[in-house]
Amino acid sequence: MMDDYEIYEDNCTKIRKQNERLLLEFEAWLQASGLSKKTIENHVSNIDFYVNEYLLYEDAVEARDGAVSIDDFLGYWFIRKTMWASRTSIKSNATSLKKFYIFMLEKGFIDEVELADLKHAITDRMPEWLATLERYNDLSIEDVW
Repeated sequence: MMDDYEIYEDNCTKIRKQNERLLLEFEAWLQASGLSKKTIENHVSNIDFYVNEYLLYEDAVEARDGAVSIDDFLGYWFIRKTMWASRTSIKSNATSLKKFYIFMLEKGFIDEVELADLKHAITDRMPEWLATLERYNDLSIEDVW
């Protein structure tokens, strides 16, 4: 009989295999849009980190269910867990996530409401995410959050 951790690990393994195929399709979709190789690599890398690290960090969440987690990811987790969190990397990830979830809409994995909510979250919350990053990097501030 499998314990909870073994079930979680098994689910993560299955999701990582799904994500591998999804990332290849996303890369091809980006190539068809005429983006440069470097830009495509950046978007795919950002999404790989999101779907295979963040979405699997505490629970086994599929990419199709991750559109609702953008605020926590960019406004908290990314800032705390990555050494490369910066204004540029937050904005870059936001752009990659928008493109990825447009792709997911076209594939039929999410609906237009989910995509609209993601875009609104990015637009509305970006100033707060960047301010949180600044507070986090300011050693004179004790209560960042």
